[in-house]
Amino acid sequence: MKTNVLDAEGKKTREIELPGFFSERIREDIVAKILEASKTMQPYAPSLVAGKQHSASGIVRHARRKWRTAYGKGISRVPRKIMSNRGTQFNWVGAEIASTRGGRRAHPPKTVSMINTKKINKKEMKIALISAINATADKKIVSRKYPKIDEKNIKDLPIVIGFSVASLKTKDFISSIKKILGEGVFSVVSVKKKIRSGKGKLRGRKYKNSAGMLLVLGKGEKTKIKNFDVKNTQNLSISDLAEGGLGRLTIYTENAIRELQNKFEGERK
Repeated sequence: MKTNVLDAEGKKTREIELPGFFSERIREDIVAKILEASKTMQPYAPSLVAGKQHSASGIVRHARRKWRTAYGKGISRVPRKIMSNRGTQFNWVGAEIASTRGGRRAHPPKTVSMINTKKINKKEMKIALISAINATADKKIVSRKYPKIDEKNIKDLPIVIGFSVASLKTKDFISSIKKILGEGVFSVVSVKKKIRSGKGKLRGRKYKNSAGMLLVLGKGEKTKIKNFDVKNTQNLSISDLAEGGLGRLTIYTENAIRELQNKFEGERK
């Protein structure tokens, strides 16, 4: 399997042979499993002593001729606290249980149910990462992730660039990406910022940002461009490539392709 190496003008300079793992089967089920296992939730629950910080002592007895009993009063055996008393007559108020004022919750949220304990095998992690990378080279999967992009408008995938990104300024890099992707595709995958609808605006999350395009660099390659997500081959993860579904539009440098080949195919030898 071969692909073209493009220059800053979007023109083909040469062809390179892609690593063998680009032709492997895409395991969407394993990718979905790992994305599910990586989900986190802030555990929350009421205090362990909520609704129990009172002087109510146990269930009210109905025994005869006993101190502090409810015999003959016609009241239920609900835990009660004494507000006042006159001799052997008590002014009781129900407490602690869920049906009383200031009582505990009947079925409160439990922190145990919010802790993700799913585990993933190392081989599954490797298969999922390879599948996520392979999906960036599949036109059908990429067009499925971006409904506004027609499969016919997508050029040969994966997109590999042979020029140094570090040598370009942001303005020159964006104009170069427009030439490589085309105006139509670039307008869809460029990062967009909009105001969130609903009450989330009042809760510290006023704006929503689209994921946009991903740029994968090799070791030693650096850039100050902040218009797109930039990742190195060493810290490239499944969430970068497949968050929200497989097929994120990704551009690789030639060094990144070479390093990915050494990373995955070198391990097999």
